Amino acid sequence: MSSNKVFAHLSDLPWSMWLDSYDNQHVDSRFDIMVWDPVVTLSTTSSPRENKLHSVTTITNNRDNSHVSSTEDPLYLLNQALEETFININLSPDIDCPFKGGAVGYFAYDLGREFEVLPEVCEQDINLPNMAIGIYTKAIIFDNQKNTFNLLCLESERASTEAFLFELFKHKEENSNFLLNSDWQSNMTESEYAEKFTQVHEYILAGDCYQINLAQRFTASYSGNEFEAYQTLRKENNGPFSAFIRLEDSAILSVSPERFLQLKDQQVQSKPIKGTLPRHASPEQDKQAAETLQLSKKDRAENLMIVDLLRNDISKVCEPGSVVVPKLFYIESFPAVHHLVSTVEGKLSSEFTAADLLRGAFPGGSITGAPKIRAMEIIEELEPHRRSIYCGSIGYISACGNMDTSITIRTLICERNNIHCWAGGGLVADSILANEYQETFDKLKKITPVLRKSYYKA
Repeated sequence: MSSNKVFAHLSDLPWSMWLDSYDNQHVDSRFDIMVWDPVVTLSTTSSPRENKLHSVTTITNNRDNSHVSSTEDPLYLLNQALEETFININLSPDIDCPFKGGAVGYFAYDLGREFEVLPEVCEQDINLPNMAIGIYTKAIIFDNQKNTFNLLCLESERASTEAFLFELFKHKEENSNFLLNSDWQSNMTESEYAEKFTQVHEYILAGDCYQINLAQRFTASYSGNEFEAYQTLRKENNGPFSAFIRLEDSAILSVSPERFLQLKDQQVQSKPIKGTLPRHASPEQDKQAAETLQLSKKDRAENLMIVDLLRNDISKVCEPGSVVVPKLFYIESFPAVHHLVSTVEGKLSSEFTAADLLRGAFPGGSITGAPKIRAMEIIEELEPHRRSIYCGSIGYISACGNMDTSITIRTLICERNNIHCWAGGGLVADSILANEYQETFDKLKKITPVLRKSYYKA
C-alpha cells in the first residue's frame, strides 16, 4: 500500500497531517510522516493592536480537554509543550528516522510579527492561525528507501492504536470529488503589478533595499474534498517538501520544492531557492534553459544575496566559524520549472534549541528580500492582502531535538469554500517587468491550470 492510500484514510480527521516527500528519488525525499490525534495543540491568533499584545496562543490538552491561553512567545510555548509532553518518554528509538514523535504543523509568514515590529497595512481576509502545531506521540513513518512502514507510538497505546488503524483501514475511503466553481482571480491586475514593480525599483534605486519578493494571490471558489485536490497536485509537482494539513475548518495543500531549515544531530542546513526558468518539452531547449539559469549573472546575484542573509541568520545560533556554503548555484529541476539552489550549513551551539534556530531565521530570506526587515515592510505596503501561510513554513520539531521545515511556496489554503494560492519572485535593480510578471505564472503552471475551471490570467 502506498503512503498516499494510507493517509487517505486519515485525511478527514481534524489535525491530521502528512509531511509528504512524494516517494521520489530527490536527495531530500526519504521519509513520509503521517500524524493524527495530537496530545496537545497550540493555535496562535493575532490580538488587537490596541491591547499591545502581538498574539494569543491557545494550548489545548486533548487528554482532559483543558485550555490555557498565553501571550508569551509562541515558539517558547511550543518548546515548553514539547518538553512537558515527552518528559520520561522515548518513542521507538530503533526506528531509523529523524522524527521520534513531537511537534508537527505550520508557522505562517505573519508569525514573523512576533519577532519584529512591522506596519499593518494590507488586509487580513484569511482567518487561519499564525501558528498551528500539534504535539504527537504516534505517527506512521514511510521509508522511501526501504519501502517500509513503521508505527511510532507509546508501547502502552500500541494495541489500541493498531486496533483503531485496523478498523479505519477496513473501510474504503470515500472522498467527494474536488471542483473549482469559478475562474482563478488575481488580487492585482497586470497594470497594478507593473505599478508595484516600479515602486520596488524606486526603493532599490534609493538604497532602501537590494531585493524584494513581490507576490500576487489567486483565488477561486470550490466544492468537494480538499484531499482530492492535493492528490492531483502532488502527482503533477513532485515536491520533496509537500504536505497536507487538515484543521477543523480549513485545509493546507503544499507541494513545496524548498527546504527552509533542517537540524539533525546539531547540524544545520538550509537550501534557499532564488532563480527560476520554465521547463520545455524539447530536451534540447530544456537543457539550454537549465544552463542559462545556472550562468545567469542576475539570478546568481539574487541567490547570493539570500545566501548571505541566511548565513547571517543562522550564525546567530551556530558555533562561531561553523557556517559554510558547500554548494552554490546548482540546478534542481521540477515538472514546471528549473530552480537555482544553494546550500548553507552550520553547527548549532549547545545552548540553543531547534525553536531558537527557527526564531532567528524566520521568515526565510528567500521569500522576503534583503535586507529582510525593510523588505517585509515594503511587502506589507505593496501587497493587497496578508500572506497567511504563504512564505511561512511547514515541518516538524522532533522530541529528540531534530527539525525539518519547508518554505511554503507552491502552497494553497482552502477556507470557507475559497481556495487561495500565491506566486512571486525576487525583484532586483536589473529585473525586467515582463519577465518577472510571467515568472509568477510559470511557477503555477502545474497548479492553477491543473485545478482550473478555466485558466485565468490577470
